[in-house]
Amino acid sequence: MTTPPVWQPSASQAVLKSRAQQLAFVRGFFAQRGVLEVETPVLGRYGVTDPNLDGIGALVAAGSRTDGWLQTSPEYHMKRLLAAGFGSVYQVSRVFRNGELGRRHNPEFSMLEWYRTGFDDVALMAEVSDLVCGWLGCERPGVVQYRDAVKRWAGIDPLEATDHELQRRCEQWLEPEQLAGLGRDGCLDLLMSFAVEPNLGKQRPEFVTGYPASQAALARVSSREGHQVAHRFELYIDGLELCNGYWELTDPQEQRRRFAQDNRLRRHSGKPEMAVDEAFLAAIEAGLPECSGVALGLDRLLMIKLGLEDIGEVLAFPFERA
Repeated sequence: MTTPPVWQPSASQAVLKSRAQQLAFVRGFFAQRGVLEVETPVLGRYGVTDPNLDGIGALVAAGSRTDGWLQTSPEYHMKRLLAAGFGSVYQVSRVFRNGELGRRHNPEFSMLEWYRTGFDDVALMAEVSDLVCGWLGCERPGVVQYRDAVKRWAGIDPLEATDHELQRRCEQWLEPEQLAGLGRDGCLDLLMSFAVEPNLGKQRPEFVTGYPASQAALARVSSREGHQVAHRFELYIDGLELCNGYWELTDPQEQRRRFAQDNRLRRHSGKPEMAVDEAFLAAIEAGLPECSGVALGLDRLLMIKLGLEDIGEVLAFPFERA
């Protein structure tokens, strides 16, 4: 197959028409449910502290090093709208993540993110099912607990195993010296990526829920079978992760503690610390309503719809052609 000249789009006209239809479907879906469409900054004053995400900095003022960030997600700004009383909101946005380039990743991609006031994670999973299955015309997802999935596909109990046992299990993919600084969550992420995820959602879409509390990010936690687990879920179809959702944390002190922990992990892994978004924390302090939120990759959803294997096939101009 001949590679088209670099000035031409990598996606066909038929694919881009399907992308337009997808956007129309999304907007119609939320219009029927009375959810407000909003727009928030693509360029913000703060990045994220999450040790697993790297933002792309921007120079806004002459002579500065980095005084702005292309957003990895519209989450903080959307939650400020929630705290201001806007009710349930959604957004289709362009987001940016450094170091993510490959068959399933582009550093700039389309994200659908929405927040539903008064919803817990179970209610939001049902709405995610409505949207995804409504667009794909597929069977509704099953649900598997994170612990059960890791035990089945990686052969180890992620909540009971010692750090040493997890490292030994990971030696199938990395050398012992590479694992030395990986840490417990790093090992769990590796097991998910290599042993578990390729097996998820093969027969039907599949939610994974009940993640360890250490991987709660911005989700609340509760006790289950003697362990603290996060009210977080991810949806997989044919081994491809589509979305990440939370029953949102509303405690400002706990949120500040998690940001501090994120920065400790960043230091430990050799990454720069990130300034904490005080406007976001002030919004939570003012009163974030009970809500759940989810971020869904629209490019990946379109890949599944059209049976395509490379994200470049659903983008007019992926990074190599941008």
